[in-house]
Amino acid sequence: MKEKNCIDGNVYIPYDKRVSNESVVYFTRDLSSAGLEKIYQKISHNLTGKIAVKLHTGEKNGPNIIPRSWVKNLFDKELKDATIVETNTYYQGDRYTTSEHLETLKVNGWRFSNVDIIDSEGTCMLPINGGKYFKEMSVGKGILNYDSLLVLTHFKGHTQGGFGGSNKNIGIGIADGRIGKAMIHTTPNQDNMWDIAKEEFMERMTESSKATVDHFNKNISYINVMRNMSVSCDCEGINAQPVVTPNVGILASLDILAIDQACVDIVFSMKENENHDLVERITSRHGLRQLTYMKELNMGNDKYVLIDLDNGEKRIDAKIAASNLKPFVDDHLK
Repeated sequence: MKEKNCIDGNVYIPYDKRVSNESVVYFTRDLSSAGLEKIYQKISHNLTGKIAVKLHTGEKNGPNIIPRSWVKNLFDKELKDATIVETNTYYQGDRYTTSEHLETLKVNGWRFSNVDIIDSEGTCMLPINGGKYFKEMSVGKGILNYDSLLVLTHFKGHTQGGFGGSNKNIGIGIADGRIGKAMIHTTPNQDNMWDIAKEEFMERMTESSKATVDHFNKNISYINVMRNMSVSCDCEGINAQPVVTPNVGILASLDILAIDQACVDIVFSMKENENHDLVERITSRHGLRQLTYMKELNMGNDKYVLIDLDNGEKRIDAKIAASNLKPFVDDHLK
């Protein structure tokens, strides 16, 4: 069976229409510090040397970010010498300059760890293999100081990207605040700094993500927390739209495409009254192009096996779900 090459970011491809190998994605319903610690241990073996943790730390007092107590516990137990890394924002706000950003980090409770605003002392270019827009991406040069990267992501909606998963976390979040983010968001010499949208935006963001993925090679792991999933990104802070999508759990993988695809599949498998707002946000922004373009760039697999950590590491083969994992969602996401 040949897979249809679909580049339309508003078209969802059901599981049984995909052609790829299967990656492993771990899953727990345990939305707590213990659950985060448990799932981290499954994807931590390749994180060696000096470890960076890319976390979306959010605007001041944002209500939906990953609870600080969960992350602090993970640092205390598993990541004692790790560093939270961030870059400054492209838009003017509470994280536009390094001094403003550090103050926001303090307000939001993230200063329990070492924090590195990696573009505070300049930028560097990371190569991109196979990109159609870029051959290299401008990132905070501080990223070169680390041997490994944990991408710790709050999965949610996003105004421009449709959804924000691991791909968005590093595609936007490692690009520096002035040059790299402009390369992704803005056509040169345009007055509208957000003029690039839909498929082109997803592709540019994904090429940026690929630069970081390739840089760390096998020394990179991903965790997505499916909790408090507003259609708004954490960059909207207290202005985020209300949460209407049910909490799910925590997923982890060594495959960036597999983990973001699994999260999207779970959202699309919910009942309409539960997922309507988030599905509308994803499709109206053509955000599904993130997934198909990651596949085109050989960043991972869009098929996977879920390992249920709450039930003796039972393998949940996604192929059993003829309608987009719906049996899994109905049985387990109570």
